Amino acid sequence: MPKRAYTATEAARELGISVDTLRRWDREGRIRTKRDSANRRLVALEEIERIRGSAGAQHMSARNRLRGTVSEVRVEGLLAQVELTVTEPARIVAVVTRDAVEELGLKPGMAATAVVKSTSVMVEA
Repeated sequence: MPKRAYTATEAARELGISVDTLRRWDREGRIRTKRDSANRRLVALEEIERIRGSAGAQHMSARNRLRGTVSEVRVEGLLAQVELTVTEPARIVAVVTRDAVEELGLKPGMAATAVVKSTSVMVEA
């Protein structure tokens, strides 16, 4: 059974970020934490899942996740091009397989996340 609350170090590891980033997110209000009796940050499992984008999703080591909305899907032969309009001031275009588009059910207007790792961009719905 998974833990219900994680220390800052454990939560940062689960999210693929540094503890300094977690502390900054806490100060900025981007992540909700509680304090224990020794005034240490605790992060609820639900909060980790919220930040990741979905409960029970398989964890990836990618640190850069950009939430957005699918604005266009172009399928040609075996490949498909998926365009996301992300909430950050950016536009992400990923070339993925047709099978991936069909498996994820990607359609313009639906929410999706661009997972950026190295020079590759993957899409998760």
